[in-house]
Amino acid sequence: MPAAVYILRITDVDPIELDLYFERFINLYRKNPPDFDLDFSHRDRPDVTRYIFERFPHCAILGTYNTFQYRAAVREIGKTFGLPKEEIDRLCSGKFDVQQIDELSLLTLRYARLIDGFPSHLSLHAGGIIIADQPLHHFSPTWMPPKGFPTVQFDMVIAEDVGLYKFDILGQRGLGKIKDALALIEENCGGGFGSHLGSARCPAQVPGAEPVAERSRSHMPDIHDIHALKQDEAIKTLLREGDAVGCFYVESPAMRMLMKKLRVDNYLGLVAASSVIRPGVARSGMMREFILRYRFPEKRKEAHPTMLEIMPETYGVMVYQEDVIKVAHYFAGLSLGEADVLRRGMSGKFRSREEFAKAKGKFFSNCIKKGYPDALTAEVWRQVESFAGYAFAKGHSASYAVESYQSLYLKAHYPLEYMTATVNNGGGFYSREHYLHEARMKGATIVPPCINRARNEATISGKEIMLGFGFLQGLEDETVYRILRARDSGRWLSGAEAPAGVEGFTDLDDFLDRVPIGVEQLDILIRIGAFGFTGRNKRELLWEARFKLGPAPPEDRQQELFKEPRRNHRLPDLRSNSLEDAFDQMELLGFPLCSPFDLLTPQAAYYPGPMARELPAMVGQRVTVQGYLVTAKTTSTVKGDRMAFGNFTDREGRFIDTVHFPPVLRQFPFRGKAVYTITGVVTEEFDCVSIEVERMERVAVVEDARYREA
Repeated sequence: MPAAVYILRITDVDPIELDLYFERFINLYRKNPPDFDLDFSHRDRPDVTRYIFERFPHCAILGTYNTFQYRAAVREIGKTFGLPKEEIDRLCSGKFDVQQIDELSLLTLRYARLIDGFPSHLSLHAGGIIIADQPLHHFSPTWMPPKGFPTVQFDMVIAEDVGLYKFDILGQRGLGKIKDALALIEENCGGGFGSHLGSARCPAQVPGAEPVAERSRSHMPDIHDIHALKQDEAIKTLLREGDAVGCFYVESPAMRMLMKKLRVDNYLGLVAASSVIRPGVARSGMMREFILRYRFPEKRKEAHPTMLEIMPETYGVMVYQEDVIKVAHYFAGLSLGEADVLRRGMSGKFRSREEFAKAKGKFFSNCIKKGYPDALTAEVWRQVESFAGYAFAKGHSASYAVESYQSLYLKAHYPLEYMTATVNNGGGFYSREHYLHEARMKGATIVPPCINRARNEATISGKEIMLGFGFLQGLEDETVYRILRARDSGRWLSGAEAPAGVEGFTDLDDFLDRVPIGVEQLDILIRIGAFGFTGRNKRELLWEARFKLGPAPPEDRQQELFKEPRRNHRLPDLRSNSLEDAFDQMELLGFPLCSPFDLLTPQAAYYPGPMARELPAMVGQRVTVQGYLVTAKTTSTVKGDRMAFGNFTDREGRFIDTVHFPPVLRQFPFRGKAVYTITGVVTEEFDCVSIEVERMERVAVVEDARYREA
């Protein structure tokens, strides 16, 4: 099966190169066939789903059952008994004395325990479709949810028992980014749409990139030439340095640090890293062991000989989901059928089933017969149990690594086009603001939308990335449609021809003559700077817009047969500044286009602390730095306390990673998106530098300049 999909060019994953474990998919003892996971661009997924239902007569969306959790059960039963909201909230919080609550409250708690885990209501599987050889009504009644496709009333476990094939049709933004990036490269570098808008830049000069003069339109990147991508020195550099923001699956802070710790710069290493990062391997404690054995060959001798023989590629560490089958079959002596039951049981599907219990019992009994020490058997089982349900199959990791390589290639050689495609596809792990910051770090200039050049999505011309109308909060789709139609078609909305020679809008009056618009919508465009080409002050334009539009809604305004010049009013000297622009941008875009450090108070702005690039030389020292919060992830310690990992950028735009242990996190919590002053000790592990935080305070910003008294 893996070879077939590779030969048919459905996937770029070569199963022979990877030595994929065939028994993971089909073996003589496996009763049920594997399901099919197919990834498409998130924009193409609805069309693919519709095609399947049009092509095959007997198919349906899989159902899924949402179950009651204890607190939800308390709420539902409490409402059934007529308890007041305050009493229900108190019961849900657990902050009550059982001896002091009434009989109805006791009954609520009792019945909530009884129905905890019971089905609550029927819902839809995220992407599962079943295709049968006979009408679905032979298996289940169907219902029609808002998606408009018939949906069966059972889940994937029952579908597998019945013998129906399940196809997961998944939407993925990473594929959309790659597809759109190639189109932007064609426009901006290949002599297409972007060639006449400014100086084309093609491609970025990074190690391993072809010189600009040698690239032409006939040399568009072939992202399916995976063998060439594996040898690309620019990609290897990004992997070793963890410079992968925006790249599929390898952009998160955790993955970025793992790549730096492993110093991974090859395909097989990235395939392993894609699964090592999963929660199960970290939970078993084997992530650190894998890093040690990967970087220091002498540590590999510490692996148990049998485990090392079973998994030589990963140095005796279980990394992939099929490693469960290998360990169960070769280490514990289970049959392939029993080993597969064990693997599937670890995923949570069959943990309560009798065959899983039998396979687990046989695992331990066989290990005793083989003479393994009890401690060794218990440790191997602990590793299996802790990670199997959260690990990737090797083929899955390999597929992810291929897409990672494709996105890494585009970022290495065409970073600005790729970042533009990233923000147009809804981003990824980080916010849209940070992807624009990354583009700026690669040499881009970010500008707000212009009514004469902007589209609904972001566009790129040379090194200039112009944000789209769709980025503006509060701007209606109908307004955007009217602007684009009036501008790009060269016609008025009434159907009359636009003035001869007019391609865009000449000024505010011309815009108002050709686009029906309300004053609130026009305010948004003026405040973001969409009329900046006129050279006029924003405050003047805002006052003028109110004089000329009045209170009438746009649909009530009639196109005039004979155009009369609009009356211009004499206005006092009105001024605006860059701080006002920044606060308007924060309100309309969600972030400023300037550096967030430019908005600090004068006292906070003067800060002599070290930059991120200086920290490797300061390991073991206590430092105080300033950083703009990018993202923070909270997690639980072994004792159940909350701790966090922070990710900041300094004034130069480089990453600062922080660790916040429970006592510090309780005393100095994160207080939203802002610049923070951070004090802590610089630590290093496997070449990754971070700060163990001792104190953290949010830095004050200047007063909103738009509302400052004159």
